[in-house]
Amino acid sequence: MTQEGTTMDWITRLQNFVDHIENHLLDDLSIEEVAETAFVSSFHYQRIFSLLTGMTIGEYIRKRRLARAGQEIACSGDKVIDIALKYGYDSPESFSKAFTRFHGISPAAARAPGSSLKSFSPLVLKITIEGGLTMEYRIENKQEFKVLAMSRMFTAETSSAEIPKFWNEFFSKGCNKVACGRFGICCPPEKGSRQFKYGIGNYLNETSADQSDVPAGFEILDISAGTWAVFPCVGPMPDSIQGLWKRIYSEWLPTSGYEIVPGYDIEMYTEGDVDSSGYKSEIWLPVKKK
Repeated sequence: MTQEGTTMDWITRLQNFVDHIENHLLDDLSIEEVAETAFVSSFHYQRIFSLLTGMTIGEYIRKRRLARAGQEIACSGDKVIDIALKYGYDSPESFSKAFTRFHGISPAAARAPGSSLKSFSPLVLKITIEGGLTMEYRIENKQEFKVLAMSRMFTAETSSAEIPKFWNEFFSKGCNKVACGRFGICCPPEKGSRQFKYGIGNYLNETSADQSDVPAGFEILDISAGTWAVFPCVGPMPDSIQGLWKRIYSEWLPTSGYEIVPGYDIEMYTEGDVDSSGYKSEIWLPVKKK
């Protein structure tokens, strides 16, 4: 397959996902079910979607529903409670609160002549040519290894804000004295779960613990042998590594000839000043050839 064909295939798969949301906007949408239209796990699709659009899937669905609800409020005589239920709200109060936050006016005010409402169009994915920048990476086959980690559950909706807090807590409580924060690990979620596990830790053989004596609050993560795409990152945290994630999904993955496989996504950190322009880190992504 040519590089152009690979890119078009990627764009088509993502557009199919968006189209499925639009065609089932009034249904009780399952992210897992919708992600199958793009042939990726729900975890990875939620990450891809957020990185490329700047919003979560949940935010996109809410905005599309509220935009359409606004049109119906303004143009129909249907009761507010009926419209609220139609668009997935349990009560007129919760609907009115969300409606006002989005449109800037209440549902009742939206029915007054000359009222101003907000629109929010469906996403249309297009190929754009930008930059021409090089992107360094290497493909590595790694043996199985174990990580002593402190873990916590997160959701895609809140992880971008809550995971940095988890890191601050890890260091403020001195947990790095048990296992230095070499790795930040996203664990594959259980099928059907809206949560995923995120761990902070280090190689088990570089800590004072062993498998028979795991410190309180820690666990051992078994990372299976496999093929990894490794992306070096240079720059201050967290902006540099967040920017690299976006480039991986928007530039590298569509044209690389590789695809993501279920497994652990790993960020590897080095010692040094994380605010420095020369700070070095890496992203490890489990992949296979298409």
